[in-house]
Amino acid sequence: MAKVFGPADAKTLSLPGRLSREIISGGRGAERVSFRLVEIAPPKPGEPRRGPHVHRDFEECIYVLSGSGVTETDGVEHPITAGDTILIPPGELHVTHVTGSEPLRLLCFFPVSDVAGGTREFPSWDEARRAK
Repeated sequence: MAKVFGPADAKTLSLPGRLSREIISGGRGAERVSFRLVEIAPPKPGEPRRGPHVHRDFEECIYVLSGSGVTETDGVEHPITAGDTILIPPGELHVTHVTGSEPLRLLCFFPVSDVAGGTREFPSWDEARRAK
């Protein structure tokens, strides 16, 4: 049976450097998908850049609702702006940063019901590369 989820149904996640609201996941009855609304604020002066993360066995599809930024993969920066979609392959280190003065708002789709179980966050690129 179909389910409708409103803004109040989203679960706020504690993730570094971004506000992430999980709308759909296994915890909400999904069998094979997760869907998140993510907002990344512009950096404050002197604030260090957030490190990358990796999803070991599944892709991530990111749709940019508003704002501008870059999704950085190991050594490559992919500029993104409203209306763009980026596909991150399984196992690829990545992080998204704001480049404009407005927050970056993203819809993130994952083809698994438990994103956290297959994701690892790193405080820096150096630490992520050492862990490979």
